[in-house]
Amino acid sequence: MSGEDVKETPSKTKAGSRQECFYAVFEEEIHCVIVDNQLFKPGERIAIGASGGKDSTVLAYALSELNRRHNYGLDLFLLSVDEGITGYRDDSLETVKRNEVQYGLPLKVVSYKDLYGWTMDEIVKMIGLKNNCTFCGVFRRQALDRGAALLKVDKLVTGHNADDIAETVLLNILRGDIARLGRCTSITTGEDGPIPRCKPFKYTYEKEIVIYPFRCNTHLIAGIYSPNAYRGFAREFIKDLERIRPRAILDIIKSGENFRIATSTKMPEQGICERCGYISSQKWCKACVLLEGLNRGLPKLGIGRTRGVNGHKEVEQTNGTKNIQSKPCGTLDF
Repeated sequence: MSGEDVKETPSKTKAGSRQECFYAVFEEEIHCVIVDNQLFKPGERIAIGASGGKDSTVLAYALSELNRRHNYGLDLFLLSVDEGITGYRDDSLETVKRNEVQYGLPLKVVSYKDLYGWTMDEIVKMIGLKNNCTFCGVFRRQALDRGAALLKVDKLVTGHNADDIAETVLLNILRGDIARLGRCTSITTGEDGPIPRCKPFKYTYEKEIVIYPFRCNTHLIAGIYSPNAYRGFAREFIKDLERIRPRAILDIIKSGENFRIATSTKMPEQGICERCGYISSQKWCKACVLLEGLNRGLPKLGIGRTRGVNGHKEVEQTNGTKNIQSKPCGTLDF
């Protein structure tokens, strides 16, 4: 199924669709995406990235329901990251723990504090709100990979929806980073690594996901630091386009796919971080560069391009923080 193949079904238009009809069509569309793209195989262990937010909560419910209904034969797990955000993550973790009981799915929680020696609150106190998403995004991605490795799963699924992917396409174009369009528009990434990632919601609008939680009786939590993200500007622009042309989101995704096909630009060759063993195109991975800056009292050291940063001699971590080298995670999709 591609952006062109997605028809304006009742769940896409909502016109004349009763609530139960919407739920049925929503679930059937997700099932079709899973089957058409052969996302899973019977017997696989699948980790669901669970934050307590609307996307991951709906994904956990829908995937567990479809697994039972269509006999996918999957072993499902919830995987959550505790970033250490007071007043947000503690509440959202309670939501995830309720999901563990409601959906009957085992839960694994990994934390920034245990993995990196820092919480997001501590990082924001040092760096401020402006660049906090750089740290959170890099650390969260690696933390999910580490948690997935601990669970020994075959794949990691995330709740990225069509709006998220369209935003990423637009951001990569604005940054001139055409090489990344292939990865951001692919429904499955990291297939050449040990833990591929899948996006079953690739063609699902955010507005559909907002409606669906009424079915699973879920209270959703909004992020604290995320409104300061540069992505927010792209989000507002896309929402304006959607009001004029409802299919704008899927059209942007399709455009990103076409850019991927047309360009000969290649991503940098991937190697291994010398410090922690994580996949990286540089001597050190982005997480280690950011940690080095934090631990040296130079939090902006790793902000922006990392070129040149890796040329610095490695400095031993101080302040009693844990050395990430003691937690190797192998060649994982970055």
